[in-house]
Amino acid sequence: MSGSLHIIKLCVGIEKVSDLAQWRAIHAAEAAAEGRENVTRHITRMRPRREDELLDGGSLYWVIKGMVQVRQKIIRLDEVIGEDGIRRCGIIMEPDLIQTTGQPRRPFQGWRYLNGTDTPQDIGPYKEGQVELPSALQAELAALGVL
Repeated sequence: MSGSLHIIKLCVGIEKVSDLAQWRAIHAAEAAAEGRENVTRHITRMRPRREDELLDGGSLYWVIKGMVQVRQKIIRLDEVIGEDGIRRCGIIMEPDLIQTTGQPRRPFQGWRYLNGTDTPQDIGPYKEGQVELPSALQAELAALGVL
């Protein structure tokens, strides 16, 4: 992913990648039951100003339990008007979760840009039911340069 511009965001309330996959599946089922289009999106308050760069191969990298663990390719940015009338940004992503090598990250608010040269390497697509290492073990392995 080097050369591209990405976004990094904390995945609040999610303990592991399988939780994120399950959350996405629940929302997909709700959309189908309600006859809505099933899009994978994250709504954020601020619209990225570097939209063209993000849409040129960028991904949203999720920090889960203090580690970057997974990413989703960004497809587009939509304007979303909330029930309160406030304009927000919907980051529309491919539904596939691409696991990455663990990369420790301290907590931060909102989202940040992430240069392609600073991204962790892809491991491959997440597959339901696969064994997941605990976050603490991932952090230790990453610090040793093993993961």
